[in-house]
Amino acid sequence: MSVQKFDDAAGNLERVVLSGPSGSSVEIYAYGATVTSWKSQGHERLFVSKQAKLDGSKAIRGGIPLVFPQFGPGALPQHGFARTRRWTFVGASEHGEGIAATFELHDSEETRASAWPFKFILAYTVDLTATTLSTIIKYENTDTQEFDFTSLMHTYLRVPDIAHTTVTGLQSTTYADKIKGVTAQESRAEITVDANEDRVYENVAGVVGVRCGGETVSIRRFNFKDIVLWNPWAEKAREMADFGDDEYSQMVCVEAGTVASKIALRPGQTVSCGQLLT
Repeated sequence: MSVQKFDDAAGNLERVVLSGPSGSSVEIYAYGATVTSWKSQGHERLFVSKQAKLDGSKAIRGGIPLVFPQFGPGALPQHGFARTRRWTFVGASEHGEGIAATFELHDSEETRASAWPFKFILAYTVDLTATTLSTIIKYENTDTQEFDFTSLMHTYLRVPDIAHTTVTGLQSTTYADKIKGVTAQESRAEITVDANEDRVYENVAGVVGVRCGGETVSIRRFNFKDIVLWNPWAEKAREMADFGDDEYSQMVCVEAGTVASKIALRPGQTVSCGQLLT
């Protein structure tokens, strides 16, 4: 097992690559602490658009962008500021079954001048084993007043063909359909995607699976309540400069987070939330 660090042209840390057991690996960019590759059992599990900007000019289109402290549009820019800030690489260490790296993001003069002006520390741990990837954020309120926020791991999963992909584990869950503007209950045991989808499934009970080509990736959540299901489909894909026109057929976003309600922290309080991908 090993840790490799790569600098950009200016000599700043660009990305960290962890090599784990049995050929597994994970790549994390300092910009946004965005995981951009997870290889397990000989396969790349995450999708990153060929049009994605990796130079820090905008949020990376793919991998696992981190949404904080705002999901979606609002007083802050879309999905908040965590995914467009340079995080600090704290270090990496091996453990019995794999290797883990930690990144941190602190409040700054810029964030304190924003519509969400609070003091905070985020500690993000990416933990790799031969067959799993764990991504967990510890949120800490270092301010003198209580704050609340929404947060999410915007995971882009790579699939061979969206037409033959199913999502399981959401049956009987209430969801808000952001495309149609309706709230309903999911009736399907196996969900297929054949159009622009943008749904927030609230208070999901258990494990969510994504099956395609005889393989399944399972998403287990830790202290996150919700799952967002997203695919831009053809028309919206054509509207995005950092997304290929036909790439919608190669991905599906299944995103663990708490976004239908807010997480509140008192001064000095912490909470850890995350996901385990297997």
